[in-house]
Formats: sequence, C-alpha cells, structure tokens
Amino acid sequence: MTTIPHWINGSPALSADTAPVFNPATGAEQARVVLGSSADVDAAVAAAATAFVTWSESSLSQRTQVMFAFRQLLVEHEEELGRIISAEHGKTVDDARGEITRGREVVEYACGLGDVLKGSFSDQVSRGIDVHNFRQPLGVVAGITPFNFPAMVPLWMHPIAIATGNTFILKPSERDPSAANFVAELYRRAGLPDGVFNVVHGGKDAVDAILTHPGIEAVSFVGSTPIAKYVHEQATSHGKRVQALGGAKNHAVVLPDADLEFAANHITAGAYGSAGERCMAVSVAVAVGEAADGLVEVLTSKAREITVGPGDAPGTDMGPLVTKAAQERVENAVATAATQGATVVVDGRGLKVDGHEEGFFTGPSLLDHVTTEMDAYKEELFGPVLAVIRAESLDEAIDLINANPYGNGTALFTASGEAARRFQRNVKVGMIGVNVPVPVPMSYYSFGGWKDSLIGDNPIHGPEGIRFYTRPKVVTTRWPQQAQPITAGFNFPTSN
Repeated sequence: MTTIPHWINGSPALSADTAPVFNPATGAEQARVVLGSSADVDAAVAAAATAFVTWSESSLSQRTQVMFAFRQLLVEHEEELGRIISAEHGKTVDDARGEITRGREVVEYACGLGDVLKGSFSDQVSRGIDVHNFRQPLGVVAGITPFNFPAMVPLWMHPIAIATGNTFILKPSERDPSAANFVAELYRRAGLPDGVFNVVHGGKDAVDAILTHPGIEAVSFVGSTPIAKYVHEQATSHGKRVQALGGAKNHAVVLPDADLEFAANHITAGAYGSAGERCMAVSVAVAVGEAADGLVEVLTSKAREITVGPGDAPGTDMGPLVTKAAQERVENAVATAATQGATVVVDGRGLKVDGHEEGFFTGPSLLDHVTTEMDAYKEELFGPVLAVIRAESLDEAIDLINANPYGNGTALFTASGEAARRFQRNVKVGMIGVNVPVPVPMSYYSFGGWKDSLIGDNPIHGPEGIRFYTRPKVVTTRWPQQAQPITAGFNFPTSN
C-alpha cells in the first residue's frame, strides 16, 4: 500500500497517523495519506521562513524564470497529472485536463508580474520632494484547498504568492492528495529553491495548526461556507490576512427568447460536469414563462444521454462522486425532494456501472417544480442534481436569486441585450455569465462571489490576488543640496 507523504523543505516527510485514499470508480482503498500534526506544520513553517530570507530578495527575473519553467512542465505532464486527479477524485481525465489548463492560466499571469508589480513615481510633489511606492511580500503564507479541484484551486493561490516573493504551505484535501505532491516535484524541477513550496497533508488538526500559527502571515481557503466562516474567524483572530471562499447555489435563468437547445446543452454540462462537484456548477435552472415546459423536455433528453462510468474510460461524460458518503448524501437529497413535492423527471439513484459495482456512482437527476422552500433548493448538494424552478418574469427570477444566501455565480440565457443588461446590473452575485453557464473569470480578473459565497472581502487570483499577497510601501524623499540651508517647521507638513 502506497503512503503519500508530506513535502517539506524539498523532501518527502512522514507522520505516524494515516488515512485511506479511495479510488471512487472501484470503491477500493488505493493508498494511505499521512495526517499532519502541529509538529509537521511547525516544520513546514520553519522551512518556509528560512527560505523566505533569500527568496524574498530574489530578482523578479529569477522568479519569473521559475514560473516559465514550471508552466512548461505543467504542459508536458498534463496527461500524467490528469490521470492522477481522475484516479483519486473520480472526474474524467478530460475534465482533469481542463482544470489543469485553467490553473496554468494563473501561472501564466504570474509569469508577467514584472509589469503588474511596477510601482509609481511622482516628481516634485513639493519643493525638492519626490514620492514613489512599491509592494513587498508578506512572508510565509498558506493555502487550504478542497477536493473538487486538487490542481486548479491550489494553482489559483501559490503561483501568485511565490512569484511575489512569499513562501507557501499547501494543505490539500486528504481525499485526493497526490496532485499536490506531483506539483511540488514539478516546482523542484523548475528550479524553485527548497522550502519555498511545502505540502502538509491532514485534517482538522493540520488546519487548526495553520490558522493559529504565529509564523504564518496569510491564509487562503476554498470550501464550504461553514468552514470558510470558521477559517476566517480563527485566522483573523490570530492576526492573519484571509481569503475565504465558501459555498454556492448557482442559478441559470432561461428566458422565452433563448435558444432552448443551446441553453439546455450548456446547462446540462454546467450541472452534471465533474458530477456536479463544482462550486460554480449550475444547480438551479430558472425557467421563465413559456420557456419552462420546452426547457424541461430538452433537459430531460440531454440528461438521459449522459454516459456515466470510470473517469479514465473513453466516452465517459461523468464519473463517480468522490466518496461513498457523498453518493449517499446526493441520493438521499433526491428522495427528500420527491417527498417534499418535486417531480423527479430523471432519477439517477441506484446506478450500477458494469465491472465497477462498488464504485461511488450515481446518475444525473433532474427535478422539476422545485420551490424555494425545498431542501433540494436550500442546500448545496454538490452532486449531479439539477433543480428546475419556474418563474413568471425576469424580475421575479432576479428577486429569487437575490433572496438566496449565496452569491457565487449565475447565468442568463437570452437573445435580448436589454434583458442581459438589466440582469447583470440588478442581480446580487459576484460572477455573471450571459449565455455562458459557468462564468469562471480568466486569471487576469479575480474570482469571488458575494454574500455567503465570500467571507470577508478578499477574492482570489488576478489583481486582488496580487494585493492579497503583498503589502504597499510609500516613500517620500528629499535630497537637499549640502550648501542649501533648510529649516524645519513645527506645523503639519503640506505641499507648499
């Protein structure tokens, strides 16, 4: 049985306690991952703090050279990393390649930080006085990341943190930990000095040690809203900066003027891709007016066409859920929806895949006539369940979305520019797609929702990521001529 170790100061490191890592397609235990303690976090912080002394003084040229090399290695090893992700998460290899590509875009953004980090200079703000500003790294920073994107979400964090001169400790999900170690090896091959990037595996003990450690300056987190609130509270109370991205309930609104075939195709992919285990998954379709019956008809056809199977099997559209508990939670949610009055149009429960009968599979489920009072609407199911709510107008749909406690992503399918403009201005959601079902922004914009989807006010990657991992300095200078007498005044200084 393979044991997946920590990666501290450029070398594997073991702990006494371990936990199982399963293959979701077979249900079998395939490895053990070490569970870090506070002592392991201490060791990682010590290594990162030592590395920070020299890495923070490295040139922008050196940092970007490492990032360019790292980016190339991600390209060369995309297939291998994709299969590692698929084997532990369950998503298809194609889907895993997609998340690597989106994560690599942040590396590419980090390769251009020489331009982004340029400060400004103001000449002669007062007689003989100039002002300029620049940004410096924080120190040792950490990321706590979820199972659903074991490569992409960490890549939203550490390339920017490292390129701006910080050193980084990653605590990945213990459910699919191998991608983190693989990335650490790629960094080593790219020329990153030991101790700049470290991996500590584990559960709550490791998380709490990170949140309270005095040597860690900032923490980035992506996960459920209750844990995001806990992370934000604990870390800020210990003097740290925090990025804390929480859960979601993402709506896709379909107007009567929309192309229903186009909308249904994209909503189906957005709802059932990666078995719905995405914080930006479409989990609610809001069918407006006369679009409703036609939309449900096409969604039904699309859902029944989905091929469910192992993530590495050719032709698979949707793989298993990550754990047995996740499978049971999703199937129980479908049962509860039926008892609460929803119409189960497509029922994915009880699916068995030939040759993988013990795998954590469930098929796509489509629920119609869902109301906002039902659990299937109120809860983040994080599985392949699409709920259809019917609304009479666009304004009613907007009000429905705005009343939801989450505000991560939303989409509108329409042919009307006026409706799209009204929607994007009035909806209280951080990321909006118009005829785009999963509006994850490019790396040079920042990712973050509103309301309970973002705890605090720090989005991730892009310009906000640069600001998060650095702090500014403003310098005011005067270089008087030696022979020129200058007297000091006791009044408050002005530009006169």
